[in-house]
Amino acid sequence: MHVFVTGGTGHSGSYIIPELIDAGHEVTGLARSDTAAAALSALGAKVRRGDLQDLDGLKEAAADSDGVIHVAHRRDLLPSGGIDAVAAAELPIMRAYGEALAGTGKPLVAAGSIGSPGNLGRPATEEDPALPVGDEHKGTLRARNAVETAVVGLAERGVRSSVVRIANIAHSTTDRAGFLPMLIALAKEKGFAGYPGYGKNVWNAVHIRDAASLFRLALEKGPAGKYWHAVGDGAIPLREIAEAIGSRLGLPAVSIPADELMVPGYFGFLANIVTQSFPVSNLVTRRTLGWEPAQPGLLFDLDNDQYFSAS
Repeated sequence: MHVFVTGGTGHSGSYIIPELIDAGHEVTGLARSDTAAAALSALGAKVRRGDLQDLDGLKEAAADSDGVIHVAHRRDLLPSGGIDAVAAAELPIMRAYGEALAGTGKPLVAAGSIGSPGNLGRPATEEDPALPVGDEHKGTLRARNAVETAVVGLAERGVRSSVVRIANIAHSTTDRAGFLPMLIALAKEKGFAGYPGYGKNVWNAVHIRDAASLFRLALEKGPAGKYWHAVGDGAIPLREIAEAIGSRLGLPAVSIPADELMVPGYFGFLANIVTQSFPVSNLVTRRTLGWEPAQPGLLFDLDNDQYFSAS
């Protein structure tokens, strides 16, 4: 297939492109700068110059391809408009893809968040839809759920669309902006690895190479209108993550009292996320697409010193 990829120089995209090429696909990546163009070429992709604001260009690129993988977003909008502005800018992009791909049966695979079904009191499954978004959710991660809903909704227009929900922690030693390097940096700054309360709330994780293989499988054979769970470790207690980070840094793991003063005092803007639980199942993804995580799990992978020397 000839695949159009956005976000190809980011953490996930830089693994998705080699995964596609190794499987025999031809890839064209979107580049808005000379630096990005050089990085895409180094990965083995063809280069299409442009940006996410050029909707006509995105429609043309999608129409010229056999399928689209979209893992880009407008990070430049975060400082001024937050997650609401990022989500609002992404909705017309999905509509543009819909116009280009409607009735073709071609695949569109977009990145989503494993937290979009919300806290259900049980492991979230691929059958759980993204929570609806209202005015009361402005400024929260839930704002982007509208994008996931828009992507899945394109199935009704003859697009083989699906969403890959990426785990809380998508780990690799090349990650510089995700939750894991943030937690490591906090431990270094504070002199101890903190966890909220008893640390029994659970997060999930996936190695980014495994996530990349799931994007490829969803593109190649994923049915329309589905969610897929890019999760290898489905439920790791926050305390265990903190203990692993502390052990590698030679620092103690310390409980941060789960009240309004102490948790934000350590975790800052991460406080409202790090206190939640995100247990997740990947059973439907594995059974439907034949996806099996093959890379090391998070706690094992943290034995790699590069996580701590580069953070």
